[in-house]
Parts: sequence; C-alpha cells; structure tokens
Amino acid sequence: MKTILNILWLVLCGFWMAVGYAVAGILCCILIITIPFGIASFRMANYALWPFGRTVIRDPRAGAASTIGNIIWILVAGIWLAIGHLTTGLALCITVIGIPLGIASFKMIPVSLIPLGAEIVSTNDPRAAY
Repeated sequence: MKTILNILWLVLCGFWMAVGYAVAGILCCILIITIPFGIASFRMANYALWPFGRTVIRDPRAGAASTIGNIIWILVAGIWLAIGHLTTGLALCITVIGIPLGIASFKMIPVSLIPLGAEIVSTNDPRAAY
C-alpha cells in the first residue's frame, strides 16, 4: 500500500514539492553561511519525493543553535514551503482518493518550518515509535 501511495504522491504533487525544496536548497547553498540549510532542504526534498513509509523524529539533543537556525530558516524559505504544503494538502483533500495524500502533505508542514534538529527515518526504525 505504501508503494501505491508513494507513486500517487509522486505523480500528483511530490515531484513539484521536491523541486521547491531543491530550489530552496540551491539558493541556500549559494551563500556560504546558509549551507546547513541547503543540506537540510535537500534531505527534505528526498522526503517529499517518497514520504510514505518514513517519518520525522526530533533529536532531543538539538540545542540553541538549532533553534536559532530554525528561526532563520522560517524567514528564508520555511514559510513558503509550509504554504506550499498547505495549499497542496487542501487541493488533494477535494477528492476522496486524495485525502490520505492531503493528510501526508499536512504532516510535512512542521518539518518544512523547522527542519534543523529533525531526522527522517523509516517507520520500521525503532526510534520512530517514540
């Protein structure tokens, strides 16, 4: 079932959301100081391509630097990516078949806003249970 949902996701919105993350990553990598944001954006682009069967966990050791970085990220690209997930999720929820995809898009909003201090893991990973 995960494979079918991932294929539908990829065709309907995953490719374009991944392109959005990749563009944000490229823009962040142009400036030397924002390279960590670019790397996080590329990780999220991978997640946006194939989200079913994976989940986001927070690192409890993430400290003040991660918080400051997330605030900067929200201002630079996070708000626009979150708006993209919100509008995509609303559009997907119009049809009954699209509701699971829309819910997946809504679940990606928190990581699009605050990616630093988060890790994307398989749902089979023992850490995903927490």
